[in-house]
Amino acid sequence: MFTVFVVEDDPTMKEIIVETLKKWHFNGTDVSDFDHIVQAFIECKPHLVLLDINLPAYDGYYWCQKLREISKVPIIFISSRDTRMDKIMAMNMGGDDFIQKPIDMDILMAKINALLRRTYSYPDHQPRVVEYKGVILNLKDDRLIYNDRQIELTKNEFRILYMLMKQAGEVISRDKIMRALWEDESFVDDNTLTVNVVRLRKKLAAIGLAALIKTKKGQGYLLQ
Repeated sequence: MFTVFVVEDDPTMKEIIVETLKKWHFNGTDVSDFDHIVQAFIECKPHLVLLDINLPAYDGYYWCQKLREISKVPIIFISSRDTRMDKIMAMNMGGDDFIQKPIDMDILMAKINALLRRTYSYPDHQPRVVEYKGVILNLKDDRLIYNDRQIELTKNEFRILYMLMKQAGEVISRDKIMRALWEDESFVDDNTLTVNVVRLRKKLAAIGLAALIKTKKGQGYLLQ
């Protein structure tokens, strides 16, 4: 079943869209916290996004740009705005289509079905990210995103943090981390691992995440 992520501020319109999606046997998931749309998107793992332009705090253009940093999932803008510039902006920000309010639900569903058919004849449109307490690790380009700030990680730094995020809350031994790095044909000895962790911590501290990685003496590392 396809999942459609609905980002719409009008409660009545949102309810109508979600109910229509259900009638067409789609899983319609909406968002209520408009300050954390990216996190909700990651948790939802949708196949398509319906995104209104007029939203609280930041508009749909802003959120489209943020979603495009981590995903190629198709995005349809829905809006009462009808100027030529609005439509151009929607496409330039990464939108795939635009439908004007008041919405004809038959037309909306036709657009959704057409876009899903076109998109999912190609692989790899799911978001490739790992998230932990607002920290987003982009698996496509080894970038970490936190509170709209980004840092580039080396391959070893990325692999270390990826292991810790995949098993967040669990202690990962130094031996296990070194074995994982060796299996990826990037062998490091014990001292090199320490250097990589120190460098990673410095990068995290620069964006306000100094306490993210905790050392368990004699055991290894974990995220807290």
